[in-house]
Amino acid sequence: MSECSTLPPARRAPRLKAWFSLVKFSHSIFALPFALTSAWLAAEGVPDVRVLVWIVVCAVSARTAAMGFNRWLDRDIDASNPRTRSREIPAGLLHPNSVLLLVLVSSAIFVAGAFALNPLAGKLSLPVLSVLLFYSSVKRFHWFAHGILGLSLAMAPLGAWVAVRGNVEGNIAPPLLLALAVLTWVFGFDLIYASQDADFDRKAKLHSIPARFGIAFSLRLSSLLHTATVALLVLFAWQGGLGWVFLGALGVAAALLIWQHRIVSPDDLSRADMAFFTLNGWVGIGLFLGTVLDLALQTSTV
Repeated sequence: MSECSTLPPARRAPRLKAWFSLVKFSHSIFALPFALTSAWLAAEGVPDVRVLVWIVVCAVSARTAAMGFNRWLDRDIDASNPRTRSREIPAGLLHPNSVLLLVLVSSAIFVAGAFALNPLAGKLSLPVLSVLLFYSSVKRFHWFAHGILGLSLAMAPLGAWVAVRGNVEGNIAPPLLLALAVLTWVFGFDLIYASQDADFDRKAKLHSIPARFGIAFSLRLSSLLHTATVALLVLFAWQGGLGWVFLGALGVAAALLIWQHRIVSPDDLSRADMAFFTLNGWVGIGLFLGTVLDLALQTSTV
């Protein structure tokens, strides 16, 4: 019997809300649109429905496993940080063992889903899962944790390409360039987000680029990384045979990236969450829609 089912009805809604808050399904907008972008390009149009469903299942379950593990592993750190002590485990809303069980179940779903796609995807699932879970421990010994987070999300377009094609034969420049773009994009926006905890990280002896090199340096590095993101996406469009529709969507995405850097500064991080969640969420969605429309237009004019 589940933890929620043993509660009185009046307490089930808050507990369910806590579960959704813990895993933050809404954060799937960071990796899932890029996985779908890669899938559409690999299929040269709409992927097979069965494959598409399993890609979504794998993306959401992988995200759930990674986020749940992060919250479980960091529960003591979160309890001591004023910004995070209201999170579900330190606040007593969810038991650590229940969260760990969620991680195990989500991991099993991810691996099973990968094998349901094709043999190569299944073989790669455990190494991918290892990287996703490893990220949560990196800040305990090295400041490059932001790059590992970028790598974790960068595997989404590569995985989706394998999911559709079942191999890595032929021209794999498009998914590789898209993966590099995702890596630099995530690396960049995580530097903005992590800047909020620079002082706490120093006191707690946790490692991050803002804590090690300062907030001003981190924001400049974030700008450079996002410049690289746009350049890589231009190369992705060229290698993937995408045209003016995608480039238009990329122009909007570039404007959103510029905007997020204009609303934060070393002296004012009050809108860091807006830059992290809202603006970056629209970047991935916009690029995915640009890819779909571009491929649809190409198909209709053939």
